[in-house]
Amino acid sequence: MNDAYYEQLVTRKTRPADNILRILLILVIPVIVLVTTPFVGFFSFILAVIYGMIAYYFIFPRFNVEYEYDLLNHDLDIAAIYSKANRKKKLSIDIQQAEIIAPKGSPRLNSYHPDKTLDFSSGAPDAKVYAVMIPVDQKLNCIFIEPDRTMMEHIRGWMGMKLYQD
Repeated sequence: MNDAYYEQLVTRKTRPADNILRILLILVIPVIVLVTTPFVGFFSFILAVIYGMIAYYFIFPRFNVEYEYDLLNHDLDIAAIYSKANRKKKLSIDIQQAEIIAPKGSPRLNSYHPDKTLDFSSGAPDAKVYAVMIPVDQKLNCIFIEPDRTMMEHIRGWMGMKLYQD
């Protein structure tokens, strides 16, 4: 069989909102202690430790994200890897079902009005991000991906005139 397989990893850039949220989550710990101490006494410190552990193990890892693109022939699987440890499948699409693939901000995308937009790119301002307009569950979705040159060559073989590289 002549299957084409390609895998790419894209690290999402830390957003300013992520840093603000981290600081707010840390500042909640002393607030918990100060507010609950008059009511429950020493138990407030236990509540603060429990909150801190929940934030450390379940919330903070969500700020460090890498997206993994797996392209097997014309099937594109996108997964999010949190803190280089936990992998969660986000999306699986047949790239041949896409209506158009064009660079983000291209005038060719102006006639499309997606119901939902999913961003699986790094978020870097200088990144070459492509928009994939594809119907998923009978709704038009716009999926932002950041493929490298090798992945674009694989996609070009299946997409033909639906792929634009303006």
